[in-house]
Amino acid sequence: MRINLELFEGPLDLLLYLIKKNHINIYDIPIATVLEQYLQYLDFMKMFDINIVSEYMVLAAQLIEIKSRMLLPQPQPEGEEEVEDPRQELAERLMEYKKYKEVAGLLKEKESERMKYIRRKDGLADFKPEERYFEASIFDLITAFKNALKDVPRELFYEVIKDEFTVEEKIHDILHMLLNKPRILLNSLFAVARNKLEIVATFLAILELIKIKEIQVLQTKLFGEIIIARYTINA
Repeated sequence: MRINLELFEGPLDLLLYLIKKNHINIYDIPIATVLEQYLQYLDFMKMFDINIVSEYMVLAAQLIEIKSRMLLPQPQPEGEEEVEDPRQELAERLMEYKKYKEVAGLLKEKESERMKYIRRKDGLADFKPEERYFEASIFDLITAFKNALKDVPRELFYEVIKDEFTVEEKIHDILHMLLNKPRILLNSLFAVARNKLEIVATFLAILELIKIKEIQVLQTKLFGEIIIARYTINA
């Protein structure tokens, strides 16, 4: 099954996600640690045949180059001349991207404030008004999936999903659940799975439902628990 999502904002978004997740200073990035996690996320995307644009691989190559330059002996500076940090250019790119992302987030927040004055269709109607929700990223979803499968032997990832756990049936099950409940916790779907292959089928079903705009994934805080709800538009 090939997954083509519109949730990817690019490799810098993944890198910024890892920096926030690990509470890292953008100007002092531990390249080896971040590169290892970055490649792990790419492996998970490839595992599900998610369409990865070349930009992700280009940034991976740049991280490897920076790591190599940092391992090489640094030339002694002459006089007051400072040795350039190989991470400097990357840090500046990340800071610029972060600014644009924050502006986009602010605009989206203002849109959400405006939506409070517009009646919406059923789906998020009974969400607590004092709670604020924002859309979770694909990387949050992959993180939740990784946590659910953290004890799974690597060879199991390549097994074929058996007929009793088809993606189509999981799509039907999730939509049926959302008829009775306006929202579902992602972890609760993984928790009731009878085995690891069912977790994989559930995850693929969620990705497909996001793609066709049947559901949206939400959080109340950064890296918080992921909530699944029916996709809604302004009435």
